[in-house]
Amino acid sequence: MGRVVLVTGVARDLGSRLARRLAVTPGVDKVVGLDVQPPTGDMHGIKYVRADIRTPVVGKVLAVEDVDTVVHTNVAAPQRQLGSTSAVKEINVIGTMQLLAACQNSRNVERLVVASSTAVYGTSARNPAMFTEQTPARSGTMHGFPKDAVDVEAYVRGFGRRRPDVAVATFRLGNVLAGDVLSPFSEYLRLPVLPAVLGYDPRLQFLHPYDALNVLALAATGNVDGTYNVVGPQVVTLSQAARRLGRPMLRLPSVGFNGVTHRMVRLMSSDFTPELTRLFMYGRVCDGSKLERELGYEVLYSTPQTLDAFAEAIEPGLLSALGGTYA
Repeated sequence: MGRVVLVTGVARDLGSRLARRLAVTPGVDKVVGLDVQPPTGDMHGIKYVRADIRTPVVGKVLAVEDVDTVVHTNVAAPQRQLGSTSAVKEINVIGTMQLLAACQNSRNVERLVVASSTAVYGTSARNPAMFTEQTPARSGTMHGFPKDAVDVEAYVRGFGRRRPDVAVATFRLGNVLAGDVLSPFSEYLRLPVLPAVLGYDPRLQFLHPYDALNVLALAATGNVDGTYNVVGPQVVTLSQAARRLGRPMLRLPSVGFNGVTHRMVRLMSSDFTPELTRLFMYGRVCDGSKLERELGYEVLYSTPQTLDAFAEAIEPGLLSALGGTYA
């Protein structure tokens, strides 16, 4: 028999894409999508279960559907469409705890795949040149989404110790960027003028959703365990990103950056999370070589290629429209 896969967070972009991908993957007999909100788009071949991951009902879903593989994509940074910051934190942390409790009590679950984030490393002026999977978290992980990511991974490690018979794979995804992917980061890059912190030009990495899906599907259908960074090779600085997007930059002192950026992004019906302020000061670069070395997967889209694809998918920047460049 093929695998029965439960995908959490199917109302979000990554979860819905992954569920559709797995539904047509050889060796997968059934895909169950779980979320409190119904997914959008074509979900042919996917059994949708409307349930709140923060409740014990997820255990019943695992039992009734005979799930043997769980892919947890329901960990995300706050976004306006997801509700308040406290509600998102509950989904991230309490939801993960409930899911892990259900997996621990299930006799059928053999594999757990978690889509985490490179936000788990935090960011500060003491950043190493590159974060590896063994690098401890730095400053900036005491609040917000980075703290959620740290807590989620701690619970996942605890589950792995309690259920050593279950293969556990944790993927720390970089900033997923595409024209049809909504996130605080992508909404910031859509601004007509990009606010930046005066005196800083952070190094950034972006991940194409194609690579994120490939890695998660590989883990869901293969025999994978361990923790892996998943990032686009190469880096760009924020000023280089602005030039590629044709956006002028507005350099502000750090004391005024967060307020101005928050107001600008809210005008676009999105949110700017406070932890992004630190990222736009210090940046974050991660080493993704372990993924290729141990799993044999080579990320196809580099950071510059992902950024260029994003630029083609959104409205041209002011400087692009004028035929100019930004220096």
